[in-house]
Amino acid sequence: MTVNGALAFARALGLERLDAGLLLAHHVKRGREWLLAHPDAQLDARARAGFEADCHRRADGVPLAYLTGVREFRGLALSVTPAVLVPRPDTETLADWAIELVSALPGTPRPRVADLGTGSGALALAIAAACPHADVTATDVSEAALGVASANAQRLGLSVHLRRGDWWQAVRTEHFDLAVSNPPYVAAGDPHLHALRHEPQGALVSGADGLAALRQIVSDARPFLSGWLLLEHGCDQAEPVHKLLALAGFCDIQTRRDLQGLQRCTGARLR
Repeated sequence: MTVNGALAFARALGLERLDAGLLLAHHVKRGREWLLAHPDAQLDARARAGFEADCHRRADGVPLAYLTGVREFRGLALSVTPAVLVPRPDTETLADWAIELVSALPGTPRPRVADLGTGSGALALAIAAACPHADVTATDVSEAALGVASANAQRLGLSVHLRRGDWWQAVRTEHFDLAVSNPPYVAAGDPHLHALRHEPQGALVSGADGLAALRQIVSDARPFLSGWLLLEHGCDQAEPVHKLLALAGFCDIQTRRDLQGLQRCTGARLR
C-alpha cells in the first residue's frame, strides 16, 4: 500500500482528510509534509496494519488523540490516554482567563492556584507554563488521570503539585488565591453522550441535571479560597451556575464565551 492508497482507504471509511493525514503520519513516523512529497512511498507491513486498525477505530468514534497519544493545548503537547478527557480548544478560554487573573494578582509574589479535576493536567500545566511565579496544585479523584498529568508535567519540565481526592477534599487544609475547574457537566441520559462514548464517562456526566459537580465545587469553596473561582460549563448552563455562585456568596459574577461564541465559562470572586 502506498501513501496515496492509505489515504484513499481512510477516505473510503469516511475519515476526514486531516484525521487521515495525522494518523498516517503517526504510523510512518514522518511529518505530514513528507506524506505530500512522497505519495507513492510504500508502507511497511507494520505501519499498514496499525494504520488500517486505527482508521477503523477512528471511524467508530475513538478520538484521534487517543490513537496518536497526543493533543495540543495552548501550545503544550500533552500526552493523553482513555483515562482522561481529550482537552478541547474551548477550555483554552478558561485557561486564558485564569492566566489573566494570576498575572494581575496584586501584592501576591507567589499566588496559589488550584485546578480541580485536572485530567491530563491541561489547565494546571497551561497556567504553570504562563505564570512560573504561581504555585499550582492539580487534583483528581482518578489515580490513572493523575498518572497522565504527572507524566505530562515531568516531560514538559513544569512544577505542579498533584493531589488525589474528590474536588476540595483533595486539598483538605490548603488555601488558594484562585481556583479553576472543568468538571463533568453533562446530564445523565444526554443524547450527545453517544458521540463521547469512548471517553471516561465519570469525567463527563454529573447527575440528572449536569450540575452536581458544579454545585458541590461552588458550595464547598469558602474554606479553601480567597479570590476567584472559574468554572467551565455547558453552553446552556451559564444562568444556573450564576445562581449557584450568587447563593454561595460570590460577587463580581461574569461569563465568558468560547471560540464559537457560546457561553462556556463563568467565574466569580469570594467577598
